[in-house]
Amino acid sequence: MPVTAITTVLFDLDGTLVDSAPDLRTAANKLLGQENRRVVSLDEITGMIGDGVPKLVERAFLATGSGVSSDDLAALSARFLQFYEPHAADLTVPFPGAIDCLARLKDQGYKLALCTNKPYDATLEILATLGLADGLDAVIGGDTLPGIKKPDPRHLLAALDRLAAEPATAVMVGDHANDVTAAKAAGIATIVCRFGYTQGSAESLNGDVIIDHFDELPEALEQVLIRLDR
Repeated sequence: MPVTAITTVLFDLDGTLVDSAPDLRTAANKLLGQENRRVVSLDEITGMIGDGVPKLVERAFLATGSGVSSDDLAALSARFLQFYEPHAADLTVPFPGAIDCLARLKDQGYKLALCTNKPYDATLEILATLGLADGLDAVIGGDTLPGIKKPDPRHLLAALDRLAAEPATAVMVGDHANDVTAAKAAGIATIVCRFGYTQGSAESLNGDVIIDHFDELPEALEQVLIRLDR
């Protein structure tokens, strides 16, 4: 049956709504310094983002020397969060147009949710500090569902469940392969942000529509609806 309306928009956080790489780099370099490792650059940390804190820490240590055991990784990740969570919004900023876009979609009656692999507490700190919290009806963090992160589609389906929304009438907006993979597995259409932390080209993610700025999102939602209605 053709879809007649998009009612729900799910957003990724890092690399989609916000540029968080500078704060993640600061925390990572504090941790690496304690372990007598070299610092990582902004470009390096940007390439490590997307799979949650343990993966970011693991990649930072692999990039600066030998890897770490699973037991050490858990402890290092906890120390990273001690550096990061109190300062998660010090240098982090919304991408241009993000705040206005959320407000516009909210006014138009869309249900809005955030689906991120970032820990929930750090996510809330960023949303509150940057003025993004009021526009969202649900937030699913990387530790909200034990053991479940993107690309697991259950991460997105949990958000839809909280909004009483159906996958066929939802769109996932993200910048990472995890966003597209999770959405496709859940039966959700996708819009890819070219300005984010995509590894490789935005086209390589095989989303439904690509945007270069949040000003383009309303039209992109219309494009998705047309594609779904065919």
